[in-house]
Amino acid sequence: MIHTNLVDLHNRRIFPAEITLENGRIARIRELAHAPEGAGYLIPGFVDAHVHIESSMLPPSEFARMAVVHGTVATVSDPHEIANVLGSAGVEYMLRDAERTPLKFCFGAPSCVPATSFETAGAVMDAAEVAQLLQNPAIGYLSEMMNFPGVLFADPQVMAKIEAAKQIGKPIDGHAPGLRGDDARRYFEAGITTDHECFTYEEGREKALLGVKILIREGSAARNFEALWPLIKEFPQQVMFCSDDKHPDDLVNGHINALAARAIAKGCDLFDVLRAACINPVEHYRLPLGLLREGDPADFVLVDDLTHFKVKAAWISGEQVSDQGATLLPRLEATAPNQFATNLRRPDDFYMPGETGKPCRVIRVFDGEIVTGSEELEVNVSPEGYLQSDIERDILYITVVNRYAPNARPAMGLVHGVGLRQGALASSVAHDSHNIVAVGVSPDSLAQAVNAVIEAKGGISATDGAADTRVLALPIAGLMSQLDGWELARQYSELDVWVKNKLGCPLRAPFMSLSFLALPVIPKLKMTDLGLFDVQRFGFVDVQH
Repeated sequence: MIHTNLVDLHNRRIFPAEITLENGRIARIRELAHAPEGAGYLIPGFVDAHVHIESSMLPPSEFARMAVVHGTVATVSDPHEIANVLGSAGVEYMLRDAERTPLKFCFGAPSCVPATSFETAGAVMDAAEVAQLLQNPAIGYLSEMMNFPGVLFADPQVMAKIEAAKQIGKPIDGHAPGLRGDDARRYFEAGITTDHECFTYEEGREKALLGVKILIREGSAARNFEALWPLIKEFPQQVMFCSDDKHPDDLVNGHINALAARAIAKGCDLFDVLRAACINPVEHYRLPLGLLREGDPADFVLVDDLTHFKVKAAWISGEQVSDQGATLLPRLEATAPNQFATNLRRPDDFYMPGETGKPCRVIRVFDGEIVTGSEELEVNVSPEGYLQSDIERDILYITVVNRYAPNARPAMGLVHGVGLRQGALASSVAHDSHNIVAVGVSPDSLAQAVNAVIEAKGGISATDGAADTRVLALPIAGLMSQLDGWELARQYSELDVWVKNKLGCPLRAPFMSLSFLALPVIPKLKMTDLGLFDVQRFGFVDVQH
């Protein structure tokens, strides 16, 4: 029996109450004259409306241990990352691991494996395979349709996947960064119902007026809350909160509860904020989640106040899963399926032939954004005919190495905005095909960082280009760790600090930013294992021209 102040979101009222639980459900809610002093407030549990669990570098069972501390009781999770490495077997792995924990994971059927035909992935999931996966009752929706050109031009495979979800009445998630006007209307008229990629208020409002559910994203790389929060006031029935990608060091500090607190600080209505954080995802995705009503599953969170949402305790299906900032979920050992075939690399694999006097296309990195720019810069050429990095002008090498083949030649390009003063970074978390992406000041340092990842069969690494090379292994599909979540966060933070202090990287989240430089569905200029890719042209371009 719980005595507290109950926040009734459906009737927009708060009242002292006695809550009786039976068999994992709320049996009775009895209104009281007053609640005990310091009783706090009981609210429905928080839901992350779109997250790739793999981005936390943890399997679902370990992610859950960390998330419940912040009052997260459910997620809408796209297993797109592991599917690009292992196909349907990767999705099945996530489902099995998630079954070991009470947190309510709603997984989707990945719609874009590979995301495009312009990169090498570890698997291909065609329309027939996606349709079969959608028949699984554990799969709740069709994951984000990143191939918006495929929708606009009615690609048969794309439309077949959408139709398969429609036929069984499962929601279809969108992904349409910067898509506006008639193109946006046509995209969503195909049956797509959400978008988490809006990065301006105007874009979000235009899509909301089309009836689209807008997911306000605040992750470890893409941060759109400041641009989009006014939509909470205008479209309270259509807004949700999501993280999309959440690195372990960020997950230690907060989750959806932190977004709710920020929205309150902006002056948003309490009930509208909690509707976005707790109710809208449940209703849209038809999640089997209680919403603090008699007869509902006992999924709820006790918070100190309705301003900061510091979580005192959380319950899922009547089981208390956190207490005063500590998880009550047990630590579980995770297996480590993987696919990693590439051989070690030599420095001369990363030489870039070039000609004097010809401008180079250079990827421009923006801190805190997953979109990139495209710059035209003059680059020095060595007497031997190779393009040279320029540390003073912050023009560095970028490479993507195919992890799925033994001897594929690395693709090479140039990048501005990473800011390394020495050494290199590398990662097998490289959206969306998860080859190895690396940025460095020299071919030698690139080889050191890339080889550290290869030897670990996946992970993130950094080298000073001399004697010090560090790696954090990610043996589960080259994406996730088998470590305790808090220990992983500590090691990740330690490496992150070293990259900033020792290598001089000014980015707020260097490895998260690095991971999106290989994503050829987000504008403008990206690097895949097959070459330099112009997203707006939707085709490969030469570095020099």
